[in-house]
Amino acid sequence: MGFGLIIIGDEILSGKRQDKHLEKVIAILKQRGLQLDWAEYVGDKRERITATLQRSFAGNDIVFSTGGIGATPDDHTRQCAAAALNLPLVLHPTARNCIQDRIRKTAADAGQTVDLDSPDNLQRLKMGEFPQGAECIPNPYNNIPGFMIQRHYFVPGFPVMAWPMIEWVLDTHYAHLFHQHPEAELSYIVYGAMEASLTPLMEAIEAEFPGVKVFSLPSVETATQRRHIELGVKGEQSLLSPAFARLQAGLEQAGAEFVPAVNSPAAD
Repeated sequence: MGFGLIIIGDEILSGKRQDKHLEKVIAILKQRGLQLDWAEYVGDKRERITATLQRSFAGNDIVFSTGGIGATPDDHTRQCAAAALNLPLVLHPTARNCIQDRIRKTAADAGQTVDLDSPDNLQRLKMGEFPQGAECIPNPYNNIPGFMIQRHYFVPGFPVMAWPMIEWVLDTHYAHLFHQHPEAELSYIVYGAMEASLTPLMEAIEAEFPGVKVFSLPSVETATQRRHIELGVKGEQSLLSPAFARLQAGLEQAGAEFVPAVNSPAAD
């Protein structure tokens, strides 16, 4: 079981708006000792959203989806989730009450009377139509809920709404997963070496230390920095020290020029 993120909206893919969800969701998960395993961007095409959700529902991951749950013609996520599960859309009674409460409050704040059966207000109830069997995700910003079904959690595209809703899901339903396997990483900056020459060392470390992953992040030469590779190990903290010592010994044996990465405890 991993964590996935689906970010929906033509405005992201066209560049009209810059995505802020990916970085934030990574941070939200990291605060809880969790990690994002995959992410996808999808435009507002119903067939593609439905196909993406069909594939996602077929897996075992915990998936957050942002965007497209409104009631305007370019919002398709609710309908696509229902189609992906072959379920009807139904008006959720809690969502109906939340939306109508929001309508009343907005009218009261403006000093107006409200007709809940007006065409505009009936249209707003579309936001509470979810796949049959779904439950609500509370929205602390404006009280109009998202929905959850089969380990999938659908929230608005607005960060001010989406992020606290995602945090609520994690804290309410997945607190038992927090900080189960605390991970860390240790790395060196290796100057001038080629990745191909370091690959045998990387393979040897992963073979010798099960549960440890070796990573290599090359950087090109610029006016302010030399060409280098950040080479390191990551995994459960208790496993890293011997693997990192093996990495250091291998680099020394190869005659490589290296220094501890600035974000590594080895630099202290």
